[in-house]
Amino acid sequence: MAARAAAGAWVLVLSLWGAVVGDRNITARIGKPLVLNCRGAPKKPPQQLEWKLNTGRTEAWKVLSPEGGSWDSVARVLPNGSLLLPAVGIQDEGTFRCQATSRNGKEMRSAYQVRVYQIPGKPEIVSPASELMPGVPNKVVEAGSGGRSRKQSEEEGECKVGTCVSEGGYPAGTLNWHSDGKLLIPDGKGVSVLEETTRHPQTGLFTLQSALMVTPAWGGAPHLTFSCSFSPGLPRRRALHTASIQLRVWEPVPPEVQVMIQPEGGKLVRGSTVTLTCETPAQSSLQIHWIKDGIPLHLAPSPVLLLSDVEFDDEGSYSCVATYPSHGPQESPAVRVVIGEAEEEPIAGSVEGQGLGTVALALGILGGLGVAALLIGAIMWQRQRGRREERKAPENQEEEEERAELNQSEEPEAAESGAAGP
Repeated sequence: MAARAAAGAWVLVLSLWGAVVGDRNITARIGKPLVLNCRGAPKKPPQQLEWKLNTGRTEAWKVLSPEGGSWDSVARVLPNGSLLLPAVGIQDEGTFRCQATSRNGKEMRSAYQVRVYQIPGKPEIVSPASELMPGVPNKVVEAGSGGRSRKQSEEEGECKVGTCVSEGGYPAGTLNWHSDGKLLIPDGKGVSVLEETTRHPQTGLFTLQSALMVTPAWGGAPHLTFSCSFSPGLPRRRALHTASIQLRVWEPVPPEVQVMIQPEGGKLVRGSTVTLTCETPAQSSLQIHWIKDGIPLHLAPSPVLLLSDVEFDDEGSYSCVATYPSHGPQESPAVRVVIGEAEEEPIAGSVEGQGLGTVALALGILGGLGVAALLIGAIMWQRQRGRREERKAPENQEEEEERAELNQSEEPEAAESGAAGP
């Protein structure tokens, strides 16, 4: 009894092991024949086996037997129990199962997941650009799926430069861009990709196109190398690469380098702070050095020069030099920094100092106008007083003459009265 139980357990284990071993993932090339083995099936009739399949050709499970039938052109059971697909296609992707009983009466099952593939032709880059410009979006090549549409690209004023195309693949796979051997990852700023995927209505094969937009930085490498690769959507399949193209980065004469000074005007007082900024088209990729009165300053390269607690020794003319890899150094026009005493000259650019100066100027003007009005009033008063005195002078003369005449007339009368008295 115990021996029979042990034997039954081994049979169960072996049957499960056979079922596990029979489960397999199969990849088959489109158009090629495919044979699936039925484990445990007798090699010669009579056979007890049954094939079931659920693929793109069936709405549910389809049962095939060794006797054959109307599906012989698509799939048929061979004398040894295997299943033959004469020319596998996209519609044959799905699940295949076989159940067979051996001569010893042991039942075994096999299961397969079938996927098909088609390797496309080698991708190629059509009509690539010949040169790029820094700071300008350039469509290097066209390529794949999931990005902005061509219509959107044309509406945004982008010019077509070239196309990387992969045709006739299944599954769709992906197109990738490389620069100088490194994978390019779109960031939406300096690098972006426009992709498009189409599928043939009869064959079901895919065509991929991918457009690469690149905005080179100022002061970068004079040449850039690009290539495109196709990666199949199946494991253990190698990528297909295009030939590399090399584009020249045409960098026009860079815009003039300028120095911005804060506070504006460069007029300062001792102990204050001034900031000089060298403005260039690409500060991050250029070497910036500073010059004072024609002599280079021994400082670390930096686009900003900060002078704090300035003294009279800091007064002078300052300029910056930007070094471009393709054009060499370019010096900016010089700006002048002037240092003065706090009592003599306020800090240039100070809103409070300018306000006080304006108020003082207005008070001075008003004071001057007041003094002028007082002077004019005094002059007018003096003139009027003189005229009044001139008018009074004749009147006084007449009164004096009348008084003199009265005095003369009184004297004789007094003399006569004196004489008559004794």
